[in-house]
Parts: sequence; C-alpha cells; structure tokens
Amino acid sequence: MISNQILQNTLDGIKGITKNDLCIMDTEGNTLAFTSDDFFALAEEGQEFVRSSADSQLLNGCQYFKIYEEDCLEYVVVIRGDSEEIYTIGKIVVFQIQSLLVAYKERYDKDNFIKNLLLDNLLMVDIFNRAKKLHIEINTRRVVYLIETNREKDTGALDTVCSMFATQTQDFITAVDEKNIILVKEVGAKETVSDLEKTAKVIVDMLNTEAMSKVHVAFGTIVNELKEVSRSYKEAKMALDVGRIFYSDKHVVAYSNLGIGRLIYQLPMPLCKMFIKEIFTDKSPNEFDEETLTTINKFFENSLNVSETSRQLYIHRNTLVYRLDKIQKSTGLDLRVFDDAITFKIALMVVKYMQYLESIDY
Repeated sequence: MISNQILQNTLDGIKGITKNDLCIMDTEGNTLAFTSDDFFALAEEGQEFVRSSADSQLLNGCQYFKIYEEDCLEYVVVIRGDSEEIYTIGKIVVFQIQSLLVAYKERYDKDNFIKNLLLDNLLMVDIFNRAKKLHIEINTRRVVYLIETNREKDTGALDTVCSMFATQTQDFITAVDEKNIILVKEVGAKETVSDLEKTAKVIVDMLNTEAMSKVHVAFGTIVNELKEVSRSYKEAKMALDVGRIFYSDKHVVAYSNLGIGRLIYQLPMPLCKMFIKEIFTDKSPNEFDEETLTTINKFFENSLNVSETSRQLYIHRNTLVYRLDKIQKSTGLDLRVFDDAITFKIALMVVKYMQYLESIDY
C-alpha cells in the first residue's frame, strides 16, 4: 500500500501542472489525499461508484475512476469537471498511481527477499531464482552495515539513510527489529576497510545532524556473492555487540578490528567466573570505587606512564603511586608491571562481558 504522503505529493504535482483539483479515496469513501477540502463531501458518491460495475463514471459534475492492483480495487480517483480533457487527465492519474503500486510492490518484494536472505531463511536455489526475478545482481561485492539508533522505530533515521543511498540501485535498506537499520551496500572493486569506515562515519554524522539521532554503526566483512550476505550481517551484529560491551565510546566498529574483545565475547560464562575468581579471589572489580577505576583506566590509556597519568588526573605523582600501591595490596597485581597490567585489563573486560550476559538473561 502506498503511503498517503506519496499520494498527496503525486496529486500536488499533477494539480501544479493541470490546475485541476483532484482527490483519492479508499474503497470505503475515506479521502486519503486531496487538493481541495470540497472533496470530503463526496464520500457517499464515492461509495456509490465503488458498488457500480463501471471503471469510470461521471457523477454530479465530477469524473470518478477506479484503480486496481491485480484485479483488486484499491483506490478511487475523483477530478472535477466533465470535459474530454478532464477525462484524459483522470486516465493519466490512474496510470500514474497504478505505476506507483507496481513499483511499491516490487520494492516490498525486494525488502522481503533481503530480510529472508539476511536471516538465512532461503534455500540456495531460491536465492538465485528470486534474485534473477527481482533483477538483483548475484556476483557483486557487498557489505552489511548495522545502524543502531537510540530510539525505537526511528523513522527519521530510516528516511535519512534511504535518502543517502536512494540512487544506488544495488543498495538495499531494511530492518528486522525496531532499533536497528540494515544497509546492504554494494562495494566498489578497489574499496577497502578504510573506505567502509569512512562511509560509516558519514552515516553517523548525517544521522546526528539531519535526524538528530545518536547512532552506532557496525559493519561486517566484504562478501563477493549474494548468498554470503547473511555472513556479513552476522559479523556486523557481533561487531555491534562487542562494540557496545567493550568500546562504548566508539560510534563506528568494524568486525575486522574487534581486537581482544572478539575473543572474550566467545567465552562461556563458567570460564569467565573461573578466571575472575583466579585473579581476584574473593574480591570483585565491581567493589572498586569510582576514583580507583578512573585512575586505572587513565593509567592504561597512557600506556602505564606514571608522570603523564598524574598530570592528566591533576594529582601529584606520589598520590598516583600511593593509589597503585593500594591496588597492588588488595589484588596482588602491580599495574606498573606489564604482565600484571595486561591481566588486570583483560579481567576488567571479562567483568564487562559477564555483566552484559547477565543483563540479557533478564
């Protein structure tokens, strides 16, 4: 079904050309789009025309036309006037709306196809047959972007993404849930991961400014065949999860650059608990106060440099050394020693992952 806004835009454009007032009704006589308020009084005549067997009819100085989709009556077009010229304009409107119905049906079919492709709901033979029918290239380089918005059903963000890639006939935009927009994008022969990241950053910037929506974008690896698109989608999903857990400050995450977060993400919960117990015994990293955690994170950010860390924290060097000694006393790990620092860093990431697993269980 075509949106009322599209129907209204169509009528406004036709009136701008012909200077004639028109309206479009549904089969129950409800006015969906119009160029004059006078048409609201014609609901009864519209229903009378729907019940008739005629495809076009002149009633009380207005021409009525029926619009079908696959032999099913969808709309009624009404245009004021009874001349031959008015009749011709009405037929042109009917042709235009029917063309829109065909285009939207094809788009809807493509959308369903892409969704089922992403979710692995198609057999190999179905992929090739339906792609051929829908004029979708099989052997084209593609990548899947997953765009997570901060609002559910963010139509503004969806419209912005659609407008950005509307001219690319082999790019597809869809959604399988209420918070994520999926972009299946065609990739040029010479495009690299760096180019994909630039595209992701453009998406983030556009949605921040145009749709006023804060988003995170993740993308999978480039695939060469249509049947492999679902793999790139799964990679993008994993990248989005890993980014949410370990790299929340990043707005763009690539599957190929997940680092140690990729390994931790695949650990089972019992192994995580065993590791944390081994490192911290009875003490949990959650018990550290905010000041201690800030000190630890800043120390890691500055590559274990005591002087630079104390400068950025606006504290005396001896104060920082005191805090590090305190951490060593409570955990047995000296963060100034590389091996202990690595162990502590991984432990903090494992704790984040455990908190994530516990949150999705509830």
